[in-house]
Amino acid sequence: MNRLKTCIDRAYQPVKSRLPDLPDVSAGLAEDIRDHHVFVAELDGELAGCAILSLSGTSAHLMNIAVDPDAKGMGLGRLLIEHLERYARAGGATELHLATHVGMPDNVALYSHLGWSETSRNGNKVLMKKDL
Repeated sequence: MNRLKTCIDRAYQPVKSRLPDLPDVSAGLAEDIRDHHVFVAELDGELAGCAILSLSGTSAHLMNIAVDPDAKGMGLGRLLIEHLERYARAGGATELHLATHVGMPDNVALYSHLGWSETSRNGNKVLMKKDL
């Protein structure tokens, strides 16, 4: 769990200083591991990325995704998303949801590029959906 927490914290560190309202992105990690599906990406035996998925009937929720800054630009985030989409679909989900921060427009652009649609905004959250 410590390696997972470190990966998540390192991934979000560059934006934490400019987004003071960003929640603690690794809070509740033990419960997430216990209650949800966790996917990891490794490079040379080291944890380089992770994603946490919640499945509930025909709906799935991408709760968190993080790629270590040392692995940025290698396509690991896209590969993690593609893998969890297949997993969610195989688990009976027909739609996938996520929330990202309005101050992270690169995330919104990436998700849009991967076929997600913005459904609404609520305060600092951008809510998105992808039909599976």
